[in-house]
Amino acid sequence: MTKLLGFARNSILIVAAIMLAACADNMEPAQKMLAQVQTALSTAQPDAQKYVPDKLKEVQGRVARLQSAFDSKDYSTVVTAGPAMLADVKDLATAAAGKKADIMESLNNEWTKLSVSVPVQVTAIQQRIDELSKRGNKQAKDIDVPAAKAAFADASARWAAAQAAFTAGNLEDAVSGVKDAKTKLSAIADAIKLPPPGAGGTAVAK
Repeated sequence: MTKLLGFARNSILIVAAIMLAACADNMEPAQKMLAQVQTALSTAQPDAQKYVPDKLKEVQGRVARLQSAFDSKDYSTVVTAGPAMLADVKDLATAAAGKKADIMESLNNEWTKLSVSVPVQVTAIQQRIDELSKRGNKQAKDIDVPAAKAAFADASARWAAAQAAFTAGNLEDAVSGVKDAKTKLSAIADAIKLPPPGAGGTAVAK
């Protein structure tokens, strides 16, 4: 009986040793796999956060569970599930890149249109302000020319900033800036009673 108990005890120890050895063998590949997943996620995260935040949140949750498995020394799960998780992170990056490309194309189309119309506004408003300035305050009845000049300087500065943003490759700021400039220019056109196109005199499309 004593020998039987001893044999059973030794068997348990042997099995435990084998399991520990297997666990140790899986630790390094699990660690490498987890590192690959986390690196890929870190790379994809900035664009994913901006363009596909819901998908990013879902992937982050799954990566967190993979990390939890590693922390619990469940290395076999990490090794087994890691490749699929890595593929999902790469899919996340692809989805973000696709959404970004669509948005950039739309912004580029907006910029192309606005960067043609805004200079026309600028020229027409400048001519109108110059004309009003030459007439004097009595002739420019009900129009605050100094205020129009100040507003025009601000709108022109915003247009210049939008152009600089476009040159720097920051299309989002460029489009946002040119839209802001166009809105302000349209308000100035109303304030200085700029004639509409075809009405004679200096005109600009709003």
